[in-house]
Amino acid sequence: MNTIIEHMTGLHTLTDDVIAMDFLMNAKSGVRNYAMAVTECATPEIKQMLMKQLDEAIDSLDKITSYMMQRGLYHPYHISEQIQIDLKNIQTAMNIPS
Repeated sequence: MNTIIEHMTGLHTLTDDVIAMDFLMNAKSGVRNYAMAVTECATPEIKQMLMKQLDEAIDSLDKITSYMMQRGLYHPYHISEQIQIDLKNIQTAMNIPS
């Protein structure tokens, strides 16, 4: 995005960390939603289609998780470190002008 527009809209404070964490949270939500939808299917054809979508969503989630872990943006096995990252991201999000 253009730097001038970013500053005018307040988006210059949106860091890669915040964007990546938002992407991860949405991907997790998608996996949960597909898993729930699979259990509510009316027909085998729909169930098969949703299972395929679920598998693809899980693959995407794995890629996002790996990307974030490699860049030190996500620490699922070190909770205290992850809490500090989450607090920093929350503060960044709260500082974005509304």
